Amino acid sequence: MKMNKLIDHTLLKADATRDQIAKLCQEAKEYDFMSVCVNSYWVPFCVEQLAGTDVKVCTVVGFPLGAMSTAAKAWETKVAIEQGAKEIDMVLNIGELKGKNYDVVREDVRAVVEAAKGNIVKVILETCLLTDEEIVKASELCVEAGAHFVKTSTGFSTEGANPRVVKLMKDTVGDKAEVKAAGGVRSAEDVEKMVEAGATRIGTSSGIKLVAGEKVTGGY
Repeated sequence: MKMNKLIDHTLLKADATRDQIAKLCQEAKEYDFMSVCVNSYWVPFCVEQLAGTDVKVCTVVGFPLGAMSTAAKAWETKVAIEQGAKEIDMVLNIGELKGKNYDVVREDVRAVVEAAKGNIVKVILETCLLTDEEIVKASELCVEAGAHFVKTSTGFSTEGANPRVVKLMKDTVGDKAEVKAAGGVRSAEDVEKMVEAGATRIGTSSGIKLVAGEKVTGGY
C-alpha cells in the first residue's frame, strides 16, 4: 500500500479553527490520504468538505482520557455515525484496565462497536501508561469486544508510538485486528519501521511532510 493510504490526516487540537479544518480536508483530498481524523464537532463539516472523494471521516470518542461513561461514549459514536463518520477512534478506560476490571473494559469497547453499526472502530490503549502485560491484556479485550484496530496513543500523553510496542500489539491480535501507530511518527523511516512492526495505519498531523520524505519536529 502506498504511504498516503496508510495515513489518517489528523488535527485534534482544542484551538483548531474552521479554516484549519477546511485546510486539513483540502490536503487530504490533494494527497489522497485514508482519512481525516478530527474531534466530533467537525464531523458534519468534514463530510461536506470531502463529498465525492474516497477520503473517510474519522472521529475520536471519549478523547483524550477514556474515563467518560460508557453511555456517553456510545452516544457520541451514534451521533458521529449518523452525521457521516466512517471510523471511530475511542479511548480505552485505562483506569479500569489497570484495576483489572476486565469485564468493564470489554463492555465499554463493545458498546462503541455496537453503536458504530459495522463501521471501523479503533481502540486507543495509551500504551505509554501501560505495562507490557497490560498492553497484551487490553489488546485481547479489544479483540473480544469486536474492535477492528488497536491503536497506540492519543498523542496527548507522555509518549507516542514505538515499533516494539506496535509489534507487541500485533503479535497479540494476530489476524483478528489491525494496529494503528499514532504519535511520534516523525519520518518516512519511522513509518517504515511501524509498518514492519505490524502497523497498517498511521495517525499523524504531519502526513504531507512524511509523504515528501521530510523530517518532522514536534506535533502529533
